[in-house]
Amino acid sequence: MLQIQDQTFDKQDFTQIQLPHAEYDHCIFNNCNFGDQNLSEFKFVDCEFNYCNLSLVKLSDTALRDVKFKECKMLGLRFEDANQFGLSLSFDTCQLNHSSFYGTTLKKTLFKNCQLQETDFTECNLTASLFDKSDLSGATFNRTNLEKADFRTALNYSIDPETNRLKKAKFSISGISGLLDQHDILIENNF
Repeated sequence: MLQIQDQTFDKQDFTQIQLPHAEYDHCIFNNCNFGDQNLSEFKFVDCEFNYCNLSLVKLSDTALRDVKFKECKMLGLRFEDANQFGLSLSFDTCQLNHSSFYGTTLKKTLFKNCQLQETDFTECNLTASLFDKSDLSGATFNRTNLEKADFRTALNYSIDPETNRLKKAKFSISGISGLLDQHDILIENNF
């Protein structure tokens, strides 16, 4: 496989010109459009994607190792299709609505200022992950390992403590209702 190292790609529209099938190592992609492209079996190691459109990209057996996404539009991605060996990601101010992480292992993953609406985290291992100021409206957590995960500044989550592992997970008092939704309990602040 072709190897491309230490390169920066600026304002490339990969819907018009095809990104070469390769292993990308320590590369940076700035303001690039990958919308609806097939990145199956590509390898990205220690790469950064900044201000990119990656919506509906195909990730079948794609290697994503120590990859950082910042201010990217990533709607409808299926991370469970990616190569799970060494899968390591971080997200800062990204739109991940309608994406799926079904069954993935993403320990210590950072989701900072992200939109995670209708995102599927079923059967994920998100141990010690941080959901900092991220909107989880309609996100699915089912048989998910959330031990030591931090939801103190997360918004709009609904997590059933009976079907998810929450040992030592962190929540704020204001977000406690997100743990009781399935019981249809009304909580009022009488202070």
